[in-house]
Amino acid sequence: MSLLELRHLSKTYPGANGAVVQAVSDVSLTIAPGEVLGVVGESGCGKSTLGRSLLRLIEPTAGEVLFEGRDLVGLGKRDMKSVRRDLQIIFQDPFGSLNPRHTVGGIIGEPLEVHRVGTRAERRARVTELLKLVGLPEDAANRYPHEFSGGQRQRIAIARALALEPKLLVADEAVSALDVSIQSQIINLIADLQKRLNLSIMFISHDLSVIRHVSDRIAVMYLGRIVEIGPAEEIMTAPKHPYTQALLSAIPRPGAARGGRIVLEGELPDPANPPAGCAFHTRCPKVMDICHRQRPLLARPANVEPGSESEVACHLYEAA
Repeated sequence: MSLLELRHLSKTYPGANGAVVQAVSDVSLTIAPGEVLGVVGESGCGKSTLGRSLLRLIEPTAGEVLFEGRDLVGLGKRDMKSVRRDLQIIFQDPFGSLNPRHTVGGIIGEPLEVHRVGTRAERRARVTELLKLVGLPEDAANRYPHEFSGGQRQRIAIARALALEPKLLVADEAVSALDVSIQSQIINLIADLQKRLNLSIMFISHDLSVIRHVSDRIAVMYLGRIVEIGPAEEIMTAPKHPYTQALLSAIPRPGAARGGRIVLEGELPDPANPPAGCAFHTRCPKVMDICHRQRPLLARPANVEPGSESEVACHLYEAA
C-alpha cells in the first residue's frame, strides 16, 4: 500500500475581478514507503502549493489526501495534530523559517514539547542526538540562528523536521536559497538521512540537475498539472513531454556541443485565464491543431519503446 496517495487534488485562490486562480489542478499521484518523489517545474507552476496542500498547511479546494489509507482532508484540529507527527516540512528559506528569539536547542526541541514526547532530560538528549545527526556540534543548542551560516541554518531546520521521526518529509526548495557550494552538502545530507531513516520524501525543486541526484521517480508540473511522471532514470534519459525535454536541455553539460538548447518562447500563462486545450500549446515547439482544442490526459503511452513506465499528458502519444 502507498504511504501517500493524492486523488484529484486541487487548490484555487480568488483572483481579481472575480476570477479563479487554479494553483493546483486535478493532481493524482502516490508515494511509496521509503521512496523519494521529485517534483519539478518553473516558478509559479504549483509545486509548493501542492506540497503545502497535502500537509494541510493550506486547505485543498477539492480532492483527497490519503495518508496510510486515511483521508486527511476534513480532519479536525485534534485528529490532524496526531497525524502531523508523521508529516513534516523543510522550508525554502533557512533565514525566515527559524525564530531568531529562540536558541537552536529550543527550536529543535519545540516539536517534542508540543507533542509531549519524553521528559525534559530525554528531550535534551534527543536534541543532542539530532544535532549530531545533521553534522552540528553539541554546543550549537545554546546558540541563536543568527550565529550560523545559511547551510548550517538549513541543517537546523532539517533537525527540527526529523525530531518526531516522521514518515513523510516535504522538502520545499530546500537548497535553492543556498550558495551553490553548500547545495551539494545539503543534498548529500538529505540523501544520506533518507537511506538511514528510510524516509519517504517529496523533494520539490525548479532544478532538474538537483532533482536527479535524490529522486526515485520524478513528476514534472506545468501550470498546476502533472504533465509527465515516471522513474527518474527514464525521465532524465528519455523524456517524452516537450516541456520536460526543454527543462533537460537547459542543464549545462561540460563538453556538450552547442545548439542543443530548446528555448521556450513566452512566459508561463496566467493561471487565472489558462489557455484552452493543452496549457503548454502556447509555448510548445511541437504544437498540433488538436492541442488548441483538447486537453491531453496523463496516461501511459502505447507508441513508445517497450518497458517504459512513464505517464505523459501529450497528444504526441497514444494512450495504452
